[in-house]
Amino acid sequence: MANTFKNDGAKIQTTTTTAYTCPASTTAIVLQCQVANVSASTEEVSVWWTDDSDGDAIYRLVEDVIIPAKASIAVIAGKLVLEAGDTISCTGQTNDDAEITVSVLEIS
Repeated sequence: MANTFKNDGAKIQTTTTTAYTCPASTTAIVLQCQVANVSASTEEVSVWWTDDSDGDAIYRLVEDVIIPAKASIAVIAGKLVLEAGDTISCTGQTNDDAEITVSVLEIS
């Protein structure tokens, strides 16, 4: 089994933005998930993970949370295990005003 540390990120949009997808034949341990508001005003964001093995069921991590200007939040307290095909996605109030960063340990 190979263990690989990875980072992924995206500028959050008003439509669904996928920040991370767990590759085939892989289990991923999400070590950190952070959203930063890079704008000069408050930004409202939602972040969730989708369970590919459960018909793409959605499980919300934060919903409509307001992040102050130039601030960030930790979305996950502890760790989250993802299986092949699972995703972490998000939406925001304004295109490009927030960024999401995901750090994972992929086990394949």
